[in-house]
Amino acid sequence: MMKKHFSVLSLIVVTALLLMPGRSRADERPNIVFFFADDQTTSTIGCYGNDVIQTPNIDALAARGTRFENAFVSQAICWVSRTTILSGLTGRSFGTSANPDTARADAVESLYSDLLRENGYRTGYFGKWHAKMPAGYRNQDHFDEFEAIGRNPYYKKQADGSLRHETELIVDRGIEFVKNQPKDKPFALNMWFNACHAEDGDRRPGIGHFPWPRAVDGMYEDVQIAPPRLGDPAIFDGQPDFLKTTINRERYFWRWNTDEKYQTNMRAYYRMVSGIDGAIGRFIDALEEAGLADNTIIVYSADNGYYMGNRGFAGKWSHYEEALRVPMIIADPRVPKTQQGKVSDAIALNLDLPATFLDWGNVEVPKRYQGHSLKPIVDSQKPADWRTESFHEHFAVRNRIPAFEGIRNERYKYVRYFDHDNHEFLHDLKNDPNELVNLASDPEHAETLKAMRQRTTDRVAELGGPLDPLKGFTPSTAPHPEASAAVGTRADKDGFVRVFDGKTLRQWSGDSQYWSVQDGALTGVTDGSLKMNRFITWKNSTIRNFDLRVKVKVTAGGNSGLQYRGTSRPDLGLDVVTGYQCDVVADNPNYNGMLYEEKGRRILSHTGEKVIIDSKGQPWVVGKLAGSEAIKDFDTEAWHDYRVLVRGNHHQHWIDGHPTADLIDLDEKGRSLEGVLAVQVHVGPAMKIQYKDFKIKHLPDDLPLLTAEDHPIPSDAYGVKPQGRLPKDWKAPVYGQQ
Repeated sequence: MMKKHFSVLSLIVVTALLLMPGRSRADERPNIVFFFADDQTTSTIGCYGNDVIQTPNIDALAARGTRFENAFVSQAICWVSRTTILSGLTGRSFGTSANPDTARADAVESLYSDLLRENGYRTGYFGKWHAKMPAGYRNQDHFDEFEAIGRNPYYKKQADGSLRHETELIVDRGIEFVKNQPKDKPFALNMWFNACHAEDGDRRPGIGHFPWPRAVDGMYEDVQIAPPRLGDPAIFDGQPDFLKTTINRERYFWRWNTDEKYQTNMRAYYRMVSGIDGAIGRFIDALEEAGLADNTIIVYSADNGYYMGNRGFAGKWSHYEEALRVPMIIADPRVPKTQQGKVSDAIALNLDLPATFLDWGNVEVPKRYQGHSLKPIVDSQKPADWRTESFHEHFAVRNRIPAFEGIRNERYKYVRYFDHDNHEFLHDLKNDPNELVNLASDPEHAETLKAMRQRTTDRVAELGGPLDPLKGFTPSTAPHPEASAAVGTRADKDGFVRVFDGKTLRQWSGDSQYWSVQDGALTGVTDGSLKMNRFITWKNSTIRNFDLRVKVKVTAGGNSGLQYRGTSRPDLGLDVVTGYQCDVVADNPNYNGMLYEEKGRRILSHTGEKVIIDSKGQPWVVGKLAGSEAIKDFDTEAWHDYRVLVRGNHHQHWIDGHPTADLIDLDEKGRSLEGVLAVQVHVGPAMKIQYKDFKIKHLPDDLPLLTAEDHPIPSDAYGVKPQGRLPKDWKAPVYGQQ
């Protein structure tokens, strides 16, 4: 009798479990995988029309899924967009009028992941979090498995000492999550990348500013990236003043303001995208190997768009299409073949994603959610009552980024910058898709303006009402700074910026095996076993025209150098830099203070020589420097004042006020007019090199270049003695005998 009683009880329990909301006998609900990129607009994916970038795995998702042509974010900034997805609410609704970009406790008490988990889903989250939650919030409590993986740095040191990119690590964790997935239980897995976000604290072009997974090294190196489609300076100059002086403009000078910097950073950015794509491909392979692919929906999107130099801007943070528009691809293997590979023109929002996830899981969507499930569009077609207008806003970092609110439909976009005298924009998206004309003052569009203005006011009221008044706004930059490297710096009364604080290496990037701070000095130490030179590089900006001052002390046998206008060479090593160098050579006065080019044209001038490099890259000695007839020795183990002054293509070096180099570089192909600042430790004997009182004055960008016409090479000039072993009968070539 007892055995029969337990049998009946077990049957009752099982039946009750099967009747729970969202559960079926076999629980065949789909698995959900959400790949979420950072700072990516649609123009950087193959299936959205970019014929240069290589994104075969993302393109394959679109080919068997639904690609949304009109997907947008409600607010184009990382943390608000991410919190919107987690909470199902716009920023104005999850925050308060006084602090709108930080979530209230009640708004994020239950995330979509919690609702899925309560209804039988196993949930995972790996990657960038960056959501501004209330004090004491424990994000890990809202997922079965959680690991925040950030950037700064992008390359994470592993147990074996190797470095692994965050994109790869996030997918590693995702693959492990799938391998440990129990049978007969659905999962919802979030892999939220930091890529393609720039490393804002590291403005070295390429591997510094846009670090990529090393699996894509070399990609796009031989590709010339097209210039910004909306890069005409007149487009920027036509902006209102409050948009011309914001962070969008400041960061433009970090990454896009010269052709060389643009090409270097675009190639690096493309590698970040291809790195994501390759990692996605690796995950899909693991999904198929686990036998889960046929019941797993994959979503790909981004937290906001990206200007990529368009309109003279960087970043996002304003109302134009480049900032608001994002990729959105949903591949559901269960839908009919006739519904795969389609492109939808439906207005989709990041706000829709949490409702969509819950809909797939047969979980009731909370009434407070402000988005709508995209499932009907993916399964069949856009519902007849689908939205025709979307609301957009920006108020994060409101004291430095102009705040706006407005609405967008198929034909028009209206916004008002409410902290800036309610400055209004009205764009005709049909006749002016590039949004180059503001129709707000056009009498012919007065009725449209009035109607959209009122609808915006009504929508603001529905979502939480106006924000508290702004206490003050601070512009970030001059629209056209004299020295782009000086943007955002704090110079002393003489115009110099400290590049080393005497305490930490926080402004520098290099291998801690060789570099440290000792006695208030930037210190490099080697034991004599180096196989290649090792560098430490200043991260705060590139340098163009400048006056550099630093005190230097080196041990006997030491060999170092001040590397300037250099180029990062990740093909040789993450910390390797090539380019111009003011040598620091303890035991050879002929080299100390000379001008050398690392991994390039090599010795350009020995100490005391006045040199002109011709258009073919050949350096010619055209005279001796005043006061340098006797090459000076400088004591080791003592501090010496080094100075490097570079204006255009004119280079000058001094040690303790004694001139050591004066060179004019007429080689247009070989020379560099901008690059990074670094110092090095050299192969050879054990050594110790120290730098302190390190400062730089950024000079105007537009200093003139010296020309061959104004500085002709005299006929008796002779060639600079090259590096390396030379024949015993070697004689310097004479310019007039060439």
